Formats: sequence, C-alpha cells, structure tokens
Amino acid sequence: MPVVPTREILDRAFAERYGVAAINIVNDLSLEAVLAAAVEVRAPVIVQTSVKTVRSIGLDLLYAMWRELTAGIEVPVALHLDHCPEREVITDCLRKGWNSVLFDASALPVEENQRQTVEVVAEAHALGAHVEGEIESITGVEDGIGSDEEAERQSLETALTFIRTTGVDVFAPAIGNAHGRYKAEPKLDAQRVSDIVAAEPIPIALHGGTGMTDAQFADLIARGCAKVNISTALKVTFMRSNLEFLSAAEARDSWDPPSLFKAVRADVVDLAAGFMRTFGSAGKAW
Repeated sequence: MPVVPTREILDRAFAERYGVAAINIVNDLSLEAVLAAAVEVRAPVIVQTSVKTVRSIGLDLLYAMWRELTAGIEVPVALHLDHCPEREVITDCLRKGWNSVLFDASALPVEENQRQTVEVVAEAHALGAHVEGEIESITGVEDGIGSDEEAERQSLETALTFIRTTGVDVFAPAIGNAHGRYKAEPKLDAQRVSDIVAAEPIPIALHGGTGMTDAQFADLIARGCAKVNISTALKVTFMRSNLEFLSAAEARDSWDPPSLFKAVRADVVDLAAGFMRTFGSAGKAW
C-alpha cells in the first residue's frame, strides 16, 4: 500500500466511525517507530510534522526520510504539516510532496482567515493534497505556536460558513480541548462536534488528544472525529525513555547508543500502537 491522500484515509474513518491516529514525530527514530506500529497493528496512520520539526531536520532531508521509510509500506499512510501559520512553509511542503496541511490562521479575524484558506485550499487541491482548517485557536502552546489563553468560540453558523466557503477537507473546532498536558480531566463540548457534522458531514480533527480518557475518545470518534492528534504523549515517552535508559547506563557505566535507540524505539512503538487500538483503527488497513 503506497502513501495515499489524507482525505482517502479520513473519509473511510469518518464513514465507519473509527479514529485515525495523527502523530507528531520529532526525528527519524520516532518516524520509523510510528510507521512500524501502524504495520504491526494493521492501522492507517497520519504522520504529522510541526514547522519546528521541518526546520530542525530540514525540508529535503525530512521528506527523503519519509520516502525511504514508506517505500513498500503495507498500510495506508499520509504526511501532514501540523499547525502552520506561514504560507511560504505551506507552499514549500505542498510542492515537496506533503499530503495535507493545517493552515493555522486562527489568530486572524475569521474573514481574513477564510479568505486566505480559500487560497490554500486551491493551492493544495491543485497538487492533489488536502487542507485542515480552524477558526479558533486550540488552547495551549505546541512547538512554539499557540496561546495559553482560551480563544472565543465562534457560532455554529460561522463555522459552517467557513467550511462551505473554503472547501476545507477536515475541520478542527475548539471544544474545550487543549495542547499539552491537562491538569484535570478536560470538560469537552462533544455536542458541538455533532452539530457541525449533522449540518455539514466533514471529518473532524480532534486536537489535544494527550490526556483524554478512552471514554472521551470513543464518544468523540462516534460523533465524527476521524483524525485524532497526538503530540505531547510522544514527546514525553520519547524523552522519558531516553532519560530512564541513560540514567541506568550511567549507574552501570555502560554506554551503548544502539541499545538506547532500540529501547526508545520499542517504547514509541508501544505508545503509538496503543492509541491505534484505542481509536479503533487497528485492523482497518486496506
């Protein structure tokens, strides 16, 4: 199964009401581990890259890694640019071969956000790629983008006008979710997802998945959240795994980088596979 369009993955998930894990990777090891988890549990997966990751690795090298690691892969996969407010970066990634982008113009007035999103959608669709849109900032800072201040939620009518006018392929509403780690179980406005989907049947992206309960995931996926973003959980697992291995290595005064990489990879595979099972996408590869 080659790399496929993001919308192809999400349309099926939306129709069958399971969630696709959209996981932010940070380097080659985490990229390979997330893909390996998808193959292990036979799940489609969306690999996400932040603007920060694109810049830290380099556009060309990151895409070359993607091409190499997905060559001959046996499950549906897609590459997505997450939360990008910069049109130039969006253009560069689309032209290089990213399958979809989140144009994050949520800091702009809705009218200007809508105007520019129309342009991004036209650009992406001309290249066979897809666009996720949003009109409200998701609370929390992720990779240097966002704010800890909760944004005012727009009306249902405003959200539907945005979706219909722009032609976005996926929509990410604010429902009380947040990037980063929740200090308590989040109080989510699940009805807002249902209201949007009832009026405009479009795959919904659920941001801030780290820290939500299995019951919350199940409810929101059943309502139409076909794309479930996971970023913080991978970062925490990746860094804690490194820390635990290195602390033990220091205690033993034994230094073997390949063993470190193997241990971290195993922990990331377990994390990613666990989310795929939770979201109901395991065994859904085609």
